[in-house]
Amino acid sequence: MAVDDDAGPLETPDGRYIVVNGRLWRKSNPTLTPVERQQFTQDLMAARRDVGRGQRTGDEHAVRAARARVDEAKVALGERGPVWWDDGAPDYGRKLAKNTPYAEWFAQVEEGVC
Repeated sequence: MAVDDDAGPLETPDGRYIVVNGRLWRKSNPTLTPVERQQFTQDLMAARRDVGRGQRTGDEHAVRAARARVDEAKVALGERGPVWWDDGAPDYGRKLAKNTPYAEWFAQVEEGVC
């Protein structure tokens, strides 16, 4: 499947997920303000840097603490934890698109139909 890199990642029609290597990843909560999104994203990037720093120095305690901060930031962004939509639909994050209700849509995308 060829995806235009300039267009960004493939997004499901309902806007809940992006698709990476055929797998669904939950998008950030669209109701976050730009300031909230920026702050949570900065928190996430700092925590990820700290994971790497802890790994390079062999500090397993620092790695665990930083990974907990990564998780907190991803929950704040809406990418993990409770879903941000309110229609009762389940979360298919981290699942292969072909094994979800998005399977037909994804097959058409792969075939270049849509």
